[in-house]
Amino acid sequence: MKIVKTKEEVRAAVKEWKAEGLTVGFVPTMGYLHEGHASLMKLAGENDRVVVSIFVNPMQFGPNEDLASYPRDLERDSSVCEEQGVDLIFNPEPEEMYPQDFSSFVDMTGPTEELCGSSRPGHFKGVCTVVNKLFNIVKPDKAYFGQKDAQQFAVIKRMVRDLDMDLEVVAAPIIREEDGLAKSSRNKYLNKEEREAALILSRSLQLGRDMLEAGETDVAAIVKAIEDKIKTEPLAKIDYVKIVDASSIKPVETVKEQVLVAMAVYIGKTRLIDNFIFEK
Repeated sequence: MKIVKTKEEVRAAVKEWKAEGLTVGFVPTMGYLHEGHASLMKLAGENDRVVVSIFVNPMQFGPNEDLASYPRDLERDSSVCEEQGVDLIFNPEPEEMYPQDFSSFVDMTGPTEELCGSSRPGHFKGVCTVVNKLFNIVKPDKAYFGQKDAQQFAVIKRMVRDLDMDLEVVAAPIIREEDGLAKSSRNKYLNKEEREAALILSRSLQLGRDMLEAGETDVAAIVKAIEDKIKTEPLAKIDYVKIVDASSIKPVETVKEQVLVAMAVYIGKTRLIDNFIFEK
């Protein structure tokens, strides 16, 4: 396994593989890897070669978000990648991705306007720009993303379709701790009391799932029940709880097609997201 810092090194390696007729799978990450990331790498192993990017993208962080404190540990991440048979890690510095006179961006309307898009202005502009750049650098046959970032997956899938990109994007199921908490690099921020409090996310989502499976279709009623459950936890502060169309990320009033039930909740100072997809 090689770790490279420059675009040229990635392109040279991929060009060599493609010349041999090999397929390339790609897993973009911001590092501090956990079992969720490992599951994506395992899926990507269906290709002949696997590339993982480890890059904390400054463009997708807002001015008061956790860019400076976001956990970083390349040595630990390298071990995770090696265990999963990754062939190449791309670990660029910000100036490698964004030269001083950088002035081109990829932005999107529609799927970016709800959920995290409304509470984190500019976030998806940063996501779309960096993912577009990474796709151009790596030129993968398939790219792999986790369902925990369900809106991000929908946005990237739409970008690939709209911009006629020649690759397939693949979603992998959410990986959870034994007690139900979705795996996240940000879980590291939680102290013992907050870690226990964070279980309110998966428990309140389960309440919503139970209502849907029992035949409830009124979105307002389901959202209220989920919010009321979250409010029973004193350390939790709701950013949003919404039910949207799983593809367009547009709000719905009644559950008819496939929907995404999504939430963002602050536990103390840590913002956590979770979701599930439901189809009648």
